[in-house]
This record gives sequence, structure tokens and C-alpha cells, in this order.
Amino acid sequence: MSILEAFSNGQFLAVLGAALAVLLAGMGSAKGVGLVGEAAGGLVTEDPSKFGQCLLLQALPGTQGIYGLLTAFVIMVQAGILGGAAPDTARGLLYLAGSLPIAFVGLFSGVAQGKAAAAGVGLIAKRPEELSKAIVFAAMVETYAVLALLASILIVLNV
Repeated sequence: MSILEAFSNGQFLAVLGAALAVLLAGMGSAKGVGLVGEAAGGLVTEDPSKFGQCLLLQALPGTQGIYGLLTAFVIMVQAGILGGAAPDTARGLLYLAGSLPIAFVGLFSGVAQGKAAAAGVGLIAKRPEELSKAIVFAAMVETYAVLALLASILIVLNV
């Protein structure tokens, strides 16, 4: 089997899509969670009682990685990778295409949500009673990650 044949194999393309969903969305979540962790570390140094509020904000950007993993799991089930017949090249390409919404939106929205949540840490540093507003600001970014997840799942389930 040549390299070209291997790369045009339906199962390889489906696995590539699953890997991209996990990899890119996970990178976005890791960066976002890290950004909030940096901001939270400074605040908790000054006021350890705000740890719980900071932890809540830090958890928010982690969801994109979960969405990528969920999409990868659905791709692997649909493509027969976890048992069943391997997809042909055309179906493999469709699974790969189906992974792209959550892969790329997860990458960028994870970072954007991390920035919004880090700003929320600044908000609760001065006005801890405004935690709900900080959560809403960060959760607005989540809307687009959820839309991308739905798009990816609908595409993959209808291949």
C-alpha cells in the first residue's frame, strides 16, 4: 500500500477527523484554562477566599475539549472504528469534514472564552458579588462552541 493509498483510505480519513476534533478543541481549552489560571493565581494569592469563584471561571473554557472528544467518539462509532465495517474514501472525507466545525471553533472559542473568563477574574477581584455577570460574559462565547458541536454531530450522524 502506497502513502497515497493510505492517506486516501476512508478509515484513515475518519480517524484524522476524530484526531483533529480532539487535538484542536483540546488545544483551545488548554490555552483558555491556562489563561484563567494565570489570572486566578494572582487573585488567590491576595485573597484565598476567592478560590471557588476563580475555579468556576477556570472550568468554563474546558468544555471545548470535551466537545471535541464527544465529536471524536461519535465519528469513531459511526465510522466503524470501534467495531464494524471501515468507511470508503468518500465517507471518510465526510467524517473528516464533519469534524472541522468543532475542531476550529473549539480552538478559537476556547482561547476567547479563556480571555473573557480571565477578565471575569479581574471583575470578582474588585466586586466579588458580580460573579454571575463574569460567568455570563464567558458563557456567551460558549454559545458558538455549542453551535459548532451541534453542526459537527449533525454532519457526522447524517453521513
